[in-house]
Amino acid sequence: MLFLIILLIIICVALGLFVLIQNPKGGGLATGGSGSNMFGVQRTGDVLEKGTWVLLALVVVITLSITAIAKSGGSSTGADSKIQEHLDKTQAPSPIGGQAAPAPAPADTAK
Repeated sequence: MLFLIILLIIICVALGLFVLIQNPKGGGLATGGSGSNMFGVQRTGDVLEKGTWVLLALVVVITLSITAIAKSGGSSTGADSKIQEHLDKTQAPSPIGGQAAPAPAPADTAK
């Protein structure tokens, strides 16, 4: 699982670089409402654009894989279970101020 997390971080950095080095294609708020060139330059064969989509798909697949492994408890090391045991043994923290919460005042029923 640690390998997948490291791989996900590397892919996210690469995805950020791919997005940053692409040429702006216009659109967005800077178009000024001109309908003739609404979608900008269409270059579907651009390597950077295809690489961006591939990296995005990899991010989704690896993220879902990490989630599935974490939910199934696929941890191969005992470190996670030791941490969980320690957390289970610790007492819940006291409220702010270190005092117990005051009991609510009884309702006034006399009229």
